[in-house]
Amino acid sequence: MKIALITYSGKPAYTAANNFNEITDVLPFLQNKGLDIHAEIWDDPAVDWQRYDVALLKTPWDYHRKFALFNQWLNKLQALGIQLLNDYPTVRWNFDKHYLQQVADAGLAIIPTVFMNRGWAGQLETVFGQLGCDKIIVKPCISGGSNNTFVIDSNYIPAQYEEIAKLATTVDLVAQPFLEEIKQGEWSFIFFNGLYSHTILKKPKAGDFRVQQAFGGTIESVTPNGDLIAQAGRYVTQFGRNTLYARVDGVMVDGTFKLMELELIEPFLYLSYHEAAMENYCQAIVSKLEEMGG
Repeated sequence: MKIALITYSGKPAYTAANNFNEITDVLPFLQNKGLDIHAEIWDDPAVDWQRYDVALLKTPWDYHRKFALFNQWLNKLQALGIQLLNDYPTVRWNFDKHYLQQVADAGLAIIPTVFMNRGWAGQLETVFGQLGCDKIIVKPCISGGSNNTFVIDSNYIPAQYEEIAKLATTVDLVAQPFLEEIKQGEWSFIFFNGLYSHTILKKPKAGDFRVQQAFGGTIESVTPNGDLIAQAGRYVTQFGRNTLYARVDGVMVDGTFKLMELELIEPFLYLSYHEAAMENYCQAIVSKLEEMGG
C-alpha cells in the first residue's frame, strides 16, 4: 500500500534527542523497513492524492489555523477512498475540546473544565467561581501549540476581559484552572494500537507555564509504575479504540492522574526518548496496514 506521511510547510522547533530526530528521521526509518511511504504537505495543491491508499497524519501542525481548509482536505481524501490514520471519525471527534465533557461524563478524571461557547458575554467572576480558583487558563476549543492561550487571575484588568470576549465572538473557548502542579511536569503516555509504549515528562522553564520546547520547556524520559500506566490506558480504551497512535497528557493532582488532553490527531510522539519507541511505532503501522488488507 502506498502511504502519504502527512506534514506541513512550517518549521517545527523540536530538536534531536538520543541521535534521532522525529521530524527528519522517521520517514527514512520507515522506508528502510520496506514501507512505500512518502512525505506530503497536506495543503500542497500539487499533490496527486489519488496515488495513495493511506494517509498517515504526522505533523499537519497548522491545521487549526486553516481549519475550514483542513476539513475540506479530509473530505476530499475520504471521497477518494483513502484510509486515514487515525481514522476520520476519531480525528473529527478529537478536533474540538468539547470532547473533554464526554470523557468526564464517562467517569474518567479530567482537569476541571468550563466551556465558554461562541457568543459568550458573561462574567469572568462566574468562571472563576465554577472552577473554584483565582487563576485560569482560557484558550480556543480548536487550537494547538498554546495559540491564543491566556492566563488570567481574579485581579484581571478590563483589557484582558475585552480580549477574551472579542475572541469569543468567533470561536468557542474552554477555561481550566491554572494548576501549580504543572511545575512538577506534564505527563505524556504514548500508546500504539492500544498498547503502551513509553512515557515522557515535560516541564516548563522557570516563570512560565508552557511545557513546549519552543517556549523553553524540557523533556525527560520516565518510567511510571504500572498503576499510573493503567490509569492513562483507560482513556485510550474508552475513547481511542482502534487508534494507531494515542497520547494521553495530564498532571498529577493529589496523587491522581487528571487528563489535560487526549491527543489523537497529530501529536508529537517522542520517538527518540525510548529505545524501542520507533520500532513500536513501525510495527504498529505494519499491523494496521495488515488489518486494512495491505
